Amino acid sequence: MTPPAARFATVGTPPGPFTVVVTDRPGGGDVVLAAGWTGDVADLLPVVHRSLRPTWVEQAEHLPVLDAVEAFVAGDVTAIDDVPVRQRSGPFLEDAWEVLRTVPAGAPDTYAAFAARCGRPSAVRAAANACARNAAALFVPCHRVLGSDGGLGGFRWGTPVKRWLLDHEAAHASTPVEAPVPVEA
Repeated sequence: MTPPAARFATVGTPPGPFTVVVTDRPGGGDVVLAAGWTGDVADLLPVVHRSLRPTWVEQAEHLPVLDAVEAFVAGDVTAIDDVPVRQRSGPFLEDAWEVLRTVPAGAPDTYAAFAARCGRPSAVRAAANACARNAAALFVPCHRVLGSDGGLGGFRWGTPVKRWLLDHEAAHASTPVEAPVPVEA
């Protein structure tokens, strides 16, 4: 079965351009295949699982999902919570991506706590791998997972973007938690 065509659009955000790739969802509406802080859709397509990777993408002037991104940037940090996302991999990664969506804005987890939240407390590296392989940044908030030492850890879109996201969520979450201070290496 050939994956359908997809659409993409970009919106400006404080840490830089944010691009999203969507396709049609069964039953109507869009589902996010990939998203991240880039103005070039070519940066996103390689992270889409090969079984979901579209055969072509068309640029759209605007996509409804970007309304959620703009609401998030404006301070409604829960606006992204119900945006449909489609990712594929093995069972652990797919489960971990669902669990990532339960980490509340303003209350980041450590990789160890995230592994425990996934039901595999000794699988810290696997939990970190789930964050690294997440194609739908922001909507599957891998930025909400930190190093055990309180450091930012990695982020595909750069630690300055991760720092902005954490600070923004801490400032706007309904039960804000002080954003962690980065540990100097």
